[in-house]
Amino acid sequence: MTPEHASELTARVCRLAPVIPVLVIEDAALATGLARALVAGGLPALEVTLRTPAALDAIREMAKVEGGVVGAGTLLTEKDVAAAKEAGASFGVSPGATDRLLAACEDHDLPLLPGVATATEAMRLLERGYTVQKFFPAEVNGGAPALRAIGAPIPQVSFCPTGGVSLGNAPDYLALPNVLCVGGSWVAPTALVKAGDWDAITALAIEAAALPRA
Repeated sequence: MTPEHASELTARVCRLAPVIPVLVIEDAALATGLARALVAGGLPALEVTLRTPAALDAIREMAKVEGGVVGAGTLLTEKDVAAAKEAGASFGVSPGATDRLLAACEDHDLPLLPGVATATEAMRLLERGYTVQKFFPAEVNGGAPALRAIGAPIPQVSFCPTGGVSLGNAPDYLALPNVLCVGGSWVAPTALVKAGDWDAITALAIEAAALPRA
């Protein structure tokens, strides 16, 4: 898969809804209910971070949910990429980007949303062909004002800011012309997930899905 094709596919994922839920799942038995609740609320693109032993099993279960598009987050190594692809991930997300990680995603035909924090990093990925990138960690790197400033000289790149994004500040990011969507964990609070309160999570998803975009 070429970087250009990967960016086309990640752009489609980012355009599905204004928010991509960032999910840390401790118990794969809860994955199906969580995915159904989020999809029912209008958030079909789901990022399951590879931070727990249950993550890959959760991806396998979520990939079966009708209407959902499940990706694997926190991809750090070639092994992560292979495991995510085998589990059924439709896309990948990384906090940063290395040549080996990019090559692994290209070799495994896994569209990647690669992370950047600076204009130089954005330019290097653009040079390779990646026009859709993740701005991370968004808030500590200057938030929406920083992303607006980066976008002025690099309008070819669109972003999904993640890291410190909440219902309160998401509109600031979504108002920017170089932002396709945001990534956030507030739509699936740990307490609600553990309690299996799918109605409450669906309500949060509906609220997030209604956020306007530029």
